[in-house]
Amino acid sequence: MDRNEAHIILRILNGETSLFGYFLQKYGEQVFHLILRIVGNREDAEELTQDVFLKAFGQLSGFRGKSSFSTWLYAIAYHTAVSHVRKQNFATSVMDEQELSALSDKVVDEALDEENEERIALLHHAIGQLEAEEQAIVTLFYEEEKSLHDLARITGLTESNLKVKLHRIRKKLYLLMKKEEEKL
Repeated sequence: MDRNEAHIILRILNGETSLFGYFLQKYGEQVFHLILRIVGNREDAEELTQDVFLKAFGQLSGFRGKSSFSTWLYAIAYHTAVSHVRKQNFATSVMDEQELSALSDKVVDEALDEENEERIALLHHAIGQLEAEEQAIVTLFYEEEKSLHDLARITGLTESNLKVKLHRIRKKLYLLMKKEEEKL
């Protein structure tokens, strides 16, 4: 854990509560971005971001420093956003298990690694069709570049489970992109 952040946390816990603004300034945009990717609504994301920082402030004495502060904060954001989406009962795309398992990893990797504007637009559209938890995992791993270790701490899943989920999500994204291409 960052020594400066550990020192700030101690000072906050000793009554200098205004110092919590440091964390809001440093991590606010990243937390908002993660939540926005999960909930897909700017107003909800703004409200949930505030909720996350209020929760973090209220639970600060429970932070043990076993991970970085940002990982701990991302865990709160992840669970808050996923819980919110589950309450909203958004319809999600259901994939046929046989269809996913029949896909070649090579075909999926080649399609997802292609970086032209049309493919990127299709990918972003496909990510929006994933379940909330899947969107969060994709955002944290690929966009926020969190390690599997940090991702496991954030989500509460094992690293091996996350590897399987990431593998399946990539295949799901490929199928969603393919279906969208067929519409064009």
